[in-house]
Amino acid sequence: MKNISGWFAFTLAIVLALSGCGGKVRYPAYYTLNLPAPPDPPAKETVRTSIAVREFQAPAYLRQGSIVYRSTPEEIGFYEYHRWGEDPRALVTSAVIDYLRAGNQYARVSMYNGRPGDDYIFSGKLEKLEEVDYESNVKVEVAISAQIIRVKTGATVWSNTVSEAGPISQRSVPGVVSQMNRTLAIAIDKLLASVPAPPAGD
Repeated sequence: MKNISGWFAFTLAIVLALSGCGGKVRYPAYYTLNLPAPPDPPAKETVRTSIAVREFQAPAYLRQGSIVYRSTPEEIGFYEYHRWGEDPRALVTSAVIDYLRAGNQYARVSMYNGRPGDDYIFSGKLEKLEEVDYESNVKVEVAISAQIIRVKTGATVWSNTVSEAGPISQRSVPGVVSQMNRTLAIAIDKLLASVPAPPAGD
């Protein structure tokens, strides 16, 4: 009888401990970037060239899904319950396609699918998209790089790298995401502002 009572007391203690630790179930919050779409005018009739945009690359830690912060230059942290609803690489790739279409320099701007037929290939990398906590002011840092290759020759006809930082005024994860959105939009504009028009006759 004593053994049974002891076992019951032990089991009850475990159940109470587990119920106390469980508490309310917490679900992740999901965020997306809302980059403004530029106008999409038709290309000039004299334009015949086409360009295909590869999906942007990114470091492995930016592909985990969680929003990233750094508490030191060497330490990468992740918000466990704050995640991207869509891969930031796909959002940046889509924004670049929209921007190139609006530039009116190519007859066709499309997502790269590996098939031949395009005159130029655009490749890029999202180098940074993170909150930085280790300096005097909490901020967002964004870095992107890209290049354009002429398919016929394999030559790089353009390349550029841009880094941007923006202070965080609202100290919350939604505030961080809003600043990431603004800073990334500025970075993309600066990155692509120097894209040259294809040579006449291409």
